[in-house]
Amino acid sequence: MASALFGFSTACSANRYRTYYIPSESMAPTLAVNDRIVTDRAIYHTTSPQRGDIVLFRPTDRLLEMMQGANIHSDTPFVKRVIGLPGDTIEIKQGTVYINNQPLQETYIAAPPDYAWGPETLPSDAFFVLGDNRNNAFDSHFWGYVPRDRLIGKAFMRYWPPNRFGSLEPEIAN
Repeated sequence: MASALFGFSTACSANRYRTYYIPSESMAPTLAVNDRIVTDRAIYHTTSPQRGDIVLFRPTDRLLEMMQGANIHSDTPFVKRVIGLPGDTIEIKQGTVYINNQPLQETYIAAPPDYAWGPETLPSDAFFVLGDNRNNAFDSHFWGYVPRDRLIGKAFMRYWPPNRFGSLEPEIAN
């Protein structure tokens, strides 16, 4: 099985798909430390990110400024969930995320956020991303939105560990 996974990983890296490992618990419980995921690096060339997508992106300049001294580089990928789309007004209050004044139904988070943010309207071609581990994630509520040109791709499958193998398709009701 190990050789098959190595072959799969090698093939993915050479083409449209690329594998990544998860180094932190910011996306728990959806993604755990040391999970391995597959990302489609071409999907956003022809479609737009949707609310609920788990995306990989290159850090913004503001994020890099805030992470000085933490060995984070401009090509270090981050992984978070898309919450806000271009033009959306985002607000976080009393443990609930609101999109355009409507509460977001989230079944995948570790706990409701214990902070307030916004309201703020996203510019065109910008996305608001949050970690599923709302209270232990360094995400858009700290450093702002992610411009579309920083997106690397969409994470769509976890392949490691084998007992957690499966799809990462969005679990958002809105």
